[in-house]
Amino acid sequence: MKNEIEILVTIDENYIQPLKVMLYSLYVHHRRENVKIWLIHEKISTKKIATLNKLITKFGWSFEAIKMKDDFFEEAPTVERYPKEMYFRLLCGNILPEHVKRVIYLDPDILVINSLLPLWNVELEGNLLAAATHTGVTNITTGINNIRLNTDHHYYNSGVMVIDLDEARERVNIQDIQETIEKYASYLLLPDQDVLNHLYGHYIKEIPDEIWNYDARKYLSYLTKSVGKYDLHWLMEHTAILHFCGKPKPWQIKSDTKFTALYLDYAHRLEHF
Repeated sequence: MKNEIEILVTIDENYIQPLKVMLYSLYVHHRRENVKIWLIHEKISTKKIATLNKLITKFGWSFEAIKMKDDFFEEAPTVERYPKEMYFRLLCGNILPEHVKRVIYLDPDILVINSLLPLWNVELEGNLLAAATHTGVTNITTGINNIRLNTDHHYYNSGVMVIDLDEARERVNIQDIQETIEKYASYLLLPDQDVLNHLYGHYIKEIPDEIWNYDARKYLSYLTKSVGKYDLHWLMEHTAILHFCGKPKPWQIKSDTKFTALYLDYAHRLEHF
């Protein structure tokens, strides 16, 4: 892989502050790496883009924001029903410059607590992307999702993905996404994940969620599944990404999970950075 790690985010203005916390946590564990942050968005204000640029520049990294034009969605009349950021993630190969060959996509509700270099260098073996599943102890949801989406593989979480952009440019197109949305509209619970799994699940390399996409709600589930191995000490040494799936989010008052204090500590340190 090239020496520069390329990170992709796709958010609206409501997630600017969580994004800053996520990026700060990334910086804490990658002070010596060259990192480029790509932001694909629809209508974040110039002022807020400037604040992001200021922070990322302070990290010593590079930053580029791509603002999408409305006519990008002319072929997707059902887009009003779903976040446009969903399309930005799925179609990033067609949006980012052709010289960009690989990105790590990260949701903003994430903490990075160890190095992502092994993830950046993962061998995709010809697959479109790498992602993790959140199966839990019993793995009941896999069968449900297979029936719901007419699939025969694990259900992958789209919050952390290593994407081969040349493969994405070859395989992913807006027409297929539109047809899937129209066909499965009443069955789509998490639209971007559902579309990703239905269309591209066979082109995904599975990576361990306990390291690369740890569901912060499910500490006891991980502990049970590992027969006590994945305790807090193991997690802080081995897990690279904590993902605050579901609600409430750790920056909200009602959040009181095992990892809320850790998140708030990073947020507090960012304020004093």
